[in-house]
Parts: sequence; C-alpha cells; structure tokens
Amino acid sequence: METSTRIPVPGTFNFRDVGGLVARGGTVREGVLFRSDGLHRIGEAGKQRLRELGVGIVIDLRDERETQAMPDDLEGLDVEVLHLPVFEGSGASQGPGGISLEALYERIVTLHTSVVVDAVREISTAGTHPAGERAVVVHCTAGKDRTGIVIALVLLAVGVDRELVVADYEQTERNLAGEWLEGMIEMVSRYGVPDTPELRTLMGGSPREAIESAIELVEREHGSVRDYLLASGLTLKELATLERRLVRSA
Repeated sequence: METSTRIPVPGTFNFRDVGGLVARGGTVREGVLFRSDGLHRIGEAGKQRLRELGVGIVIDLRDERETQAMPDDLEGLDVEVLHLPVFEGSGASQGPGGISLEALYERIVTLHTSVVVDAVREISTAGTHPAGERAVVVHCTAGKDRTGIVIALVLLAVGVDRELVVADYEQTERNLAGEWLEGMIEMVSRYGVPDTPELRTLMGGSPREAIESAIELVEREHGSVRDYLLASGLTLKELATLERRLVRSA
C-alpha cells in the first residue's frame, strides 16, 4: 500500500513527504507538507537539503526539556519555527512506569486540542505568506506519536482514506528500527530504564491499533475528524484553505 515517501535528509531517519496519497477529489500535493523525527543532527548537508525542499516553516511539537537537550540545528536557514509543546509522547512522559500508546494518543487528542488546531491552522496558511508558498515540516523527537497524530488528522480532514492514513503511520516503525531505536534505548538506559519489549514499542513502535484507537475516539465523540477540528476551534474557512493547499484536484 502506498505511504508517504521517505526523503534522505542527512541526520534524520523518518523525514517524509506526505504528498502522493490519494485524497477526496485528487491527491495530496508533493513538496508541501513533510513529517520528521528530530532535526538536531542535520548539519550543513541537512540544512542544504531543507533549502532545496523549500522548507519555510518548522512546527516543533517537543516539550521544553526536549528542545533544550536536542535543539534543532536550523541556524542559517530562513525558516519560521513554531513551538507547540506536547508533553505526552515525550520520553519523559513514557518513563519506566509504563503507559500504552493508546493512552498517550487519547491524551493528545483530548488534552491538546489547541495544539492540534494551531498546527493544522499553520499548515493551512503557509501558502499565504507574502514571500510565496513555504513547505512545512512537522516534527517531534521520533516523528511518530505527536507528529503521527497531527499528520493523521490533517490527512483525514482532507479526505485521505483511513486505511492509507493507518498504513502511513505504520511506516514509521520501519524507519526508526535499527540505529535510531538502538541509540534511544542506549540513552534511556543511562537513567536506569530497562530495555523491555514494552519500552521498544513506546519509543519506536507504530502498531496500527494505536492510531486506530485515536481515530475511533475522535469519531465516536465528534462524528468525524473534520467535526473534531471544528469543535476544537478551526473554522470552516480554514478547513477549506487546508484542503485547497494540500489537495491537487484530479
């Protein structure tokens, strides 16, 4: 099944273009909306790649603790950075006590609706800047949980089929396996957190039932993702702008 395209931006493991997915009335445009893991290791080669991709806005969903420990390496880039912190999904929120991804995602869609709406609004208005259209990167630490929720809601709002959205979410686990995940496991082990299958799922897993639980919660409470966003403060005009920006008509 088609999912977003991974782009080899130096220093990242999960940088992807969500363009190309089939949406209501067309396809999602390429080069408009990207999703990623952290941007703290991109270096000059990574910065040059972001310039080539036309990135003008970076939406950072990490909390203050994360941004201080691993600040984005964006110096010298002409980008606007929007910090929209979400504690749920950070390493600190997971901790050694254990919590399921489903529980984390429930918190994101119920406790952080203002963050979700602000991110969606920023994505929708990125094309109205006086300097012209600017591509948007949404990221957190892994580009999996907080980023995964925001991207999934955006795609569903513009009419991407639910199964495609779930498959796109599942792709993250494959991208993070290996070097990224092993590095994160090693890092948290220094704080006495044991390496367990549960921890590996929390840090690097993207099982379909996790994102499906969040979508089902939103639909159960609001009827649809679009109605959820409207109830959370987005306007009909902003939704229409989002769709025009992201979807290329068939």
